[in-house]
Amino acid sequence: MNSNPVQKRMELVKTALGKEPYDLILQNVRIVNVYSEEIIPGNIGIRNGRIVTLQAAPDAKAKAFQDGENRFAVPGLIDTHVHIDSTLLIPEGLTRLTVPQGTTALFADPMEIANAAGYRGLEALFASSEQLPCHVYLEVSSRVPTAPGLETTGGEIGLEDTRKLLAWDVTVSLGELDPSKVLGLREEYFAKVEAALKLGKIANGHAIGLTGADLDAYACGGLSDDHECVTFEEAKERIRRGLAVLIREGSTERNLETLVSGLIEEGLDHRNWMMCTDDKHPNEIVSEGHINFMVNKAIEMGLSPIKAIQMASLNAAQHFRVDHEIGSISPGRWADILLVKDLHYIQPEQVFFKGTLVVDKGQMAVPMPAANYPEWIFHTVRLTRGENPADFRLPHPGPKARVRVIKIFPDQIINEPEEAFLPVKDGSVQSDPGQNILKLAVAERYGKNGNIGIGFIRGFGIQRGAISSTVAHDHHNLIIAGADDESMATCARAAQAMQGGLVVALGDKVLAQLPLPIGGLMSDQPPADVIEILEKVNAAAASLGCVLPAPLMTLSFVSLPTVPQLGITDMGLVHVLSHKLIDTLL
Repeated sequence: MNSNPVQKRMELVKTALGKEPYDLILQNVRIVNVYSEEIIPGNIGIRNGRIVTLQAAPDAKAKAFQDGENRFAVPGLIDTHVHIDSTLLIPEGLTRLTVPQGTTALFADPMEIANAAGYRGLEALFASSEQLPCHVYLEVSSRVPTAPGLETTGGEIGLEDTRKLLAWDVTVSLGELDPSKVLGLREEYFAKVEAALKLGKIANGHAIGLTGADLDAYACGGLSDDHECVTFEEAKERIRRGLAVLIREGSTERNLETLVSGLIEEGLDHRNWMMCTDDKHPNEIVSEGHINFMVNKAIEMGLSPIKAIQMASLNAAQHFRVDHEIGSISPGRWADILLVKDLHYIQPEQVFFKGTLVVDKGQMAVPMPAANYPEWIFHTVRLTRGENPADFRLPHPGPKARVRVIKIFPDQIINEPEEAFLPVKDGSVQSDPGQNILKLAVAERYGKNGNIGIGFIRGFGIQRGAISSTVAHDHHNLIIAGADDESMATCARAAQAMQGGLVVALGDKVLAQLPLPIGGLMSDQPPADVIEILEKVNAAAASLGCVLPAPLMTLSFVSLPTVPQLGITDMGLVHVLSHKLIDTLL
């Protein structure tokens, strides 16, 4: 096949003029035209993986024909902001789940592997992306580390590395930048934004909690969007300022219903609204769906099917300036096409990616590329403290201690600060499951300093034992929540032994564990195996009294030093808005 891009483009023109045959004609389909908001009967002619025409002539020549059986032809769906590494799967595993759901483009900010392993971690993650049956675009991680001076990370991405990454062909944007970098007038981050804009690429936002003058200032920083809207008023404020809204529906961040309800009720223009998952565990992708789940839910709520599809395709492509490649069924674009029977319920029967049938009858129809990762990436967990119960002592003269507590909320990642009095035993502050309060610890896991930050958290419902994860945003040290120090130490020993992952422990026994040896973040095992073990981990957490549906996902966000109001790192408790360490003890 001709690999010269100029010649391949000329071949498209020749085919459109009837001088050369199509590779495939997809006949008898009802095309969802996201530009004109029409449904048009047609025959889609494809050459070199791209769409040539929507109205191939009855006598047109082609190497192959397929009857679309009067099904709807829908453009491939786009996830505008996803952390692949937070799904616990490598890209080869994740796309095995998302492509059958109709997602043909992932806009990925891999800040997890970047924080764990730096520039070479990103190289390892994207090494096989071109072989996948899905576009994987890069949102260059802008904050590695997220909170310099407040956390320890395994890698860093400085300005020069950022410039190199922005020049990659697959790069579409500078990844999410939190308010502290902009409102704090941190020059390095403004330089990163300008580097992206100079290349004609956008800079993604993370404007959580901002309003009024602060939001104006943030927009002046060169940011283009926000995926952190929790209320419709927040979303409306951003739209009015020219910031696009990326509606998020992940495992623990359920924002779609609130935002789409407001959009429908107020009848606002929907063109600057799009969809993302941000962080979603694989078991929920299988049980619910992916971006199609969001489209279907929006339709069920009363949004017209074409508008919902636009939000998940054309809007996203235009916002990220790749609408010349993806986002619609139009001449010259990649032939990423879903065939569905019911436009009110997007569940693809067939998926074409670059003109090749990759999903048939809901199942992958092409082999997935073999995972090939360097040996070093399987060995990133080097705990120097945390494997002994004494490592989690928080000394206090007793008999009770007044402490700060992080109060969490179901289905959200925001939290509130509280205060509580906790018992002291043998000179150390204890958890108090009776108050639904657990000890919370973050142990540095890169072998650099042995830091352990100690705090407390309310809302898990756990009455005994402990849970832990080396997926801990954004520093990805080992985070543990437990009712007793012995169970917490057991979690740490298990995490070290399996080079990262999720653990549920009771006393000196491991009840369940999911190894995530690639960077301490991802598994290279088949998705079905990962899901089976993840469900056992969740069930084990429930056996300890946990009331949350995705407890390890919730735990992974508690450590964020950029989501109000409190976060915790290996250096201690962080007051997010002031971007400072504060004492756990009062």
